[in-house]
Amino acid sequence: MAISCCEPDVTPAVALFRSLADPGRLAIVSRLARGEARVVDLTRMLGLAQSTVSKHLACLRDCRLVDFRTEGRQSYYFLTRPELVDLLRSAELLLAAAGEAVALCPVYGDPAATTTEAMPSGGAA
Repeated sequence: MAISCCEPDVTPAVALFRSLADPGRLAIVSRLARGEARVVDLTRMLGLAQSTVSKHLACLRDCRLVDFRTEGRQSYYFLTRPELVDLLRSAELLLAAAGEAVALCPVYGDPAATTTEAMPSGGAA
């Protein structure tokens, strides 16, 4: 009997990490970890179009990671799960311990870091 790589089922975890894999969505979650924010606040902070921020928020809402409350004509977005703050803190600790290795990862790291910083002579071949 073959063992599947996905036993126990890791599909929900994969979906969670994919929802956080976009730099814009991760920045939104990081900002909301500090408290509520309106779309206009997020667009100013991120320098993204309102439609882009709204799409990211819709994705995070679909994953039930954020929600909003209305006050008059304003919508205030917030994290729905306090565990998400713990996950971000754990990620910060992990990156502090292994950050350089993650940044230099040939698959997921920064391509510029792997071509210049990883070379002993500062980028000269």
